[in-house]
Amino acid sequence: MKRMIAGAAAVLLAAALCLPFRVGAVSARQAILMDAETGRVLYEKNIDQRGLIASTTKIMTALVVCEQCNVLDRMRIPKEAVGIEGSSMYLKEGEVLTIQELLYGLMLHSGNDAAVALAIYCGGTVEGFAELMNDTARKLGMKNTHFENPNGLDSPGHYSTPRDMAVLAAYAMENPIFAKTVSTKTVTFGGRSLRNHNKLLWQVDGADGIKTGYTKAAGRILVSSAVRQGRRLIAMTMDAPNDWQDHKAMLEEGFSRYSVQRIVSVGDILGEITVIGGEEDRVELMAVEDFSYALAEGEQLEIRLPGQGFVYAPVAQGEDAGCVYFLLGDSVVGKAAVCYHKTVEMGQEKTPPSLWERLEDWLS
Repeated sequence: MKRMIAGAAAVLLAAALCLPFRVGAVSARQAILMDAETGRVLYEKNIDQRGLIASTTKIMTALVVCEQCNVLDRMRIPKEAVGIEGSSMYLKEGEVLTIQELLYGLMLHSGNDAAVALAIYCGGTVEGFAELMNDTARKLGMKNTHFENPNGLDSPGHYSTPRDMAVLAAYAMENPIFAKTVSTKTVTFGGRSLRNHNKLLWQVDGADGIKTGYTKAAGRILVSSAVRQGRRLIAMTMDAPNDWQDHKAMLEEGFSRYSVQRIVSVGDILGEITVIGGEEDRVELMAVEDFSYALAEGEQLEIRLPGQGFVYAPVAQGEDAGCVYFLLGDSVVGKAAVCYHKTVEMGQEKTPPSLWERLEDWLS
């Protein structure tokens, strides 16, 4: 599964080394399929192009609320959250609901009014909540994303990309409250019966989220998640006329064609480098963390050792030795920290031979 090469480590590159899909053409203008554990992009189509994201915005809204609020708290609905344009759970001014119930209205029924209510509760104002959304986006490294509202109503300064939204979705699904909310198919509370708009929950084996979206300007937007045998894939499409079929095809292909392989385990010896000036000439490098990666049949990772292949004595057992880098083709796709497997002390300096010793050697 792996072979070693030596040499200077390259700068870590964002790799998206995708094999052509065997499925038909994806209808979406932009699309991504990503392995949630390893971050490998298994399929891509214009994944860094910015665009409107409609109600998939509510993934970030729900995440911020789940991280910063107690979902068992109750709130009284303010008039500012009533009568919001677009999809709605039809909140009434003065009614009292739990934060969890509002999250169901937000993620199952795509309530724009629920989004405003939650934003006011969590951020004080819609504008203050948008700052929290953008802070979280920066924390996650979503470089091509900016939020101006909690519901996804069209705005020139409100945008994201498939890559950024896949990163957000993978992170959000690690939150148990968020994951429970988006995987719920139907729920009843306070005289309301809500059914999840995400058809994939009924149609794809292992589907457990995440969010639909649509505006006339954005087109059909969809972020989905599915888990099989402990492995999660995230799919995202933007402006997709046939988004349900796109996601079914991408998810099936991703599960059938790729599998996560354990490349390195803690304690593995990954190679050795030269020790200059030491009692011994070589020292082995040992992995101090695991590394796994999603690979298709026939793909092989190379391991590139750190630095220039040598180190000056002394070195101590367990001392940080840098990182080994993993390459797929010409691209670096990951790294793992290593340490020195044993201690190598400095060698004894040799006294130069005297003139008489050199003469004896010459005469002999």
